Amino acid sequence: MESIFKDKVAVVTGGSFGIGRAAAIAFANKGAKTVIVDWLEDGETLKRIKAAGGEAIFMKCDVSKSDDVRKMVENTISTFGQLDYAFNNAGIEGISAPVQDCTEDNWDKTIGINLKGIWLCMKYEIPEMLKQGKGAIVNCASIAGLVGFPGLPAYVASKHGVLGLTRTAALECAKFGIRVNAVCPGAIKTPMIDRITGKKKEAEELFAAMEPIGRLGNPAEVANAVVWLCSDEASFVTGHAMAVDGGWVAQ
Repeated sequence: MESIFKDKVAVVTGGSFGIGRAAAIAFANKGAKTVIVDWLEDGETLKRIKAAGGEAIFMKCDVSKSDDVRKMVENTISTFGQLDYAFNNAGIEGISAPVQDCTEDNWDKTIGINLKGIWLCMKYEIPEMLKQGKGAIVNCASIAGLVGFPGLPAYVASKHGVLGLTRTAALECAKFGIRVNAVCPGAIKTPMIDRITGKKKEAEELFAAMEPIGRLGNPAEVANAVVWLCSDEASFVTGHAMAVDGGWVAQ
């Protein structure tokens, strides 16, 4: 286990599965005390971190609810005394439908978790980082924050919003020692992509064929980008939307 984040504390929302799980494990493997945040406790992320000798706790939280997020940050501070890194990753794909058929419930739920949730996380994370005079935040957007995708109006709108919100927060925090960036994953082998493809081999192969690199991404590849953006190696990087997409948006 490395120690570049020794004595540091990292919060990862959506940490029970997929990219969030990979990021929580990556932070822990670098020596950070890790707070796994999700609305559903799977247990596997915490188990893997502890098995590797890391320190982590789980907190249940619905990121679309202000009280939940406030308590999550407060509990992080009361438990570990600080908050150094945050990967605001929790998100849903919503229900596929063209703009005119997207329901109001689907719109509200998708925007509520994917965009409002990230705003709420930063709303409560940033004041703690301001007290410390330093910190790094990475928000999870998507290639759907960089280009359009037919049939996913709420999801695409939410992820475009995440990038605008990220850039605004980065500018506001730049002179206070806090960096704010975003990652934009492409087609990554996660439970979300499994739901979209129905775990059908033909559908997965179709997504892989759309990736110039010729395959689906691995959650750990996104996690590595997140950890780098939080590290001192990225000390001059803020307000950036990093595509981790196998070349998808370069086409």
